[in-house]
Amino acid sequence: MAPRYAHYGGSTSGIYDAVIVGGAHNALVAAAYLAGAGKRVIVLERLGHLGGAAVSERPWPGVDARLSRYSYLVSLLPPQIIRDLDLRRRRYSSDRPDPVDATRGLLVDNADAVATTASFLRAAGDAREAERFAAFSDRLLPLAAAVFPTMTEPLRRESDMRGLVGDADLWESLTTRPLGVLLRASLQSDLARGVALTDGLIGTFSHADDPSLRQNRCFLYHVIGGGTGDWDVPVGGMGSVSGALEGAARAAGAELRTHAPVEAIDPDGVVRLASGEEIAGRLVLSGVGPAVLERLIGAGGGGGRVGGGPGEGAAGVEASAAGVAKAGRIDSFDPPEGAQVKINLLLRRLPRLRDPEVSPEAAFAGTFHINETMTQLDDAYAAAAGGGIPSPLPAEIYCHSLTDPTILGPELQAAGAHTLTLFGLQVPHRLAADADADAYRDTLLRAAQVSLDSVLAEPIMDCVYRAPDGSACIEVKTTTDLEHALGMAGGDIFHGALAWPWAGDDEPLDTPAARWGVATAHERVLVCGSGARRGGAVSGLGGHNAARAALELLG
Repeated sequence: MAPRYAHYGGSTSGIYDAVIVGGAHNALVAAAYLAGAGKRVIVLERLGHLGGAAVSERPWPGVDARLSRYSYLVSLLPPQIIRDLDLRRRRYSSDRPDPVDATRGLLVDNADAVATTASFLRAAGDAREAERFAAFSDRLLPLAAAVFPTMTEPLRRESDMRGLVGDADLWESLTTRPLGVLLRASLQSDLARGVALTDGLIGTFSHADDPSLRQNRCFLYHVIGGGTGDWDVPVGGMGSVSGALEGAARAAGAELRTHAPVEAIDPDGVVRLASGEEIAGRLVLSGVGPAVLERLIGAGGGGGRVGGGPGEGAAGVEASAAGVAKAGRIDSFDPPEGAQVKINLLLRRLPRLRDPEVSPEAAFAGTFHINETMTQLDDAYAAAAGGGIPSPLPAEIYCHSLTDPTILGPELQAAGAHTLTLFGLQVPHRLAADADADAYRDTLLRAAQVSLDSVLAEPIMDCVYRAPDGSACIEVKTTTDLEHALGMAGGDIFHGALAWPWAGDDEPLDTPAARWGVATAHERVLVCGSGARRGGAVSGLGGHNAARAALELLG
């Protein structure tokens, strides 16, 4: 059957090589690569700006603070994408006050092994736990070094990847058994086990012994970044990342359009805007989530179920009730569901801690964990699964301004102000389903405040900066807020459960889209966002791999 764009006067002169739906960071990566290869590319973004969740904004009028409003750290960006980006490594990995006695805590200092050991002795009562923690971290390094370089290659087979990793026992532990088994065998303290388990629960509603292994998948993605598992702070905020990508796409010749909401997609290559304008392409690259893409294709008369995976929202519609089959994602068809709350704060100064041995500047320079022992994380899962807000709310915090003060204006810097970003775990989108949005936001803010205050020597509200109108500089973003603002179905920051970043030994890889992990059920539609096989987080991987597949298809 001839593609629908054949009716465009019988000529392809007005046809784009690729029409990219959604203008988040992955779409910009794809546009830059395709345009750089001489292809005619257009990006269509519903909002008035590009970048999706990877943006820097001033949330409080009259306050010169540019926050990474939604996403905030980077780890999975490949070297070839970030050569021109200024990223700063954090000295402190994490600080975790003991929830039983907050006058002691577990501070992991990457620059001082002696201090880290002393911290383990105080917090866990066992200096050898520091050795076990270091050994566990070291054991993951060959895994990261083996897996991460393959993320920008065609999918490896599972047996091939197993051979690259080399540690057969670690492979089996991560890919066949719940993460809790490995953590109990590797670490002895509930506190240290919780440090590791949180990497499996960011944006993922799960628990240590979840048989679905979705926590294992999430854990893997969090420990392989850069081949080391380190997480870096982008200077200038996340907006600097998207800004650099936008600049690269424009320089390469890509056409970038904002205020261009897409109403329907015909899988033969025609995209219809809400204005009625039709834009035709040899390929359509989808940066939106799978549920959004399914709806857009249905509106375009394409029908059928999308087989890609979650992407980066631009259309701003909710997930279909049935969910979307996400090829290679996970053995279920559950609709996307986020499981977090993000709270941005601007402080007059950093709060004092109950732990006299740790300065606030050290505690908040890394990831500050609150009420995140393994037991607490699993109890919080059980509470939320039963329909309640976890108490205490597990949360983690970082202070961007300690690593990169440029996000604050000169007056705020001089006054000693700082930002705090709190990320609350185990609050699945289902809890917001029947709740009043404002009341739910207030409930989560109170829960986060109580949890944070439990480890501080003073109430956090005593430190909050006030805007010129007297209002507190606090911003709460729930899963509902993400769904409405960014088109993230279910507020899912990964737009669906993550997949193993390799192909099964018997999985068909007979097309470029399949080999690169960007296929959908429609040959002319590729996934270029977080819904790609190796998508999720601010990585650019979905965009890079979709561009590589598209170049093979376009010739």
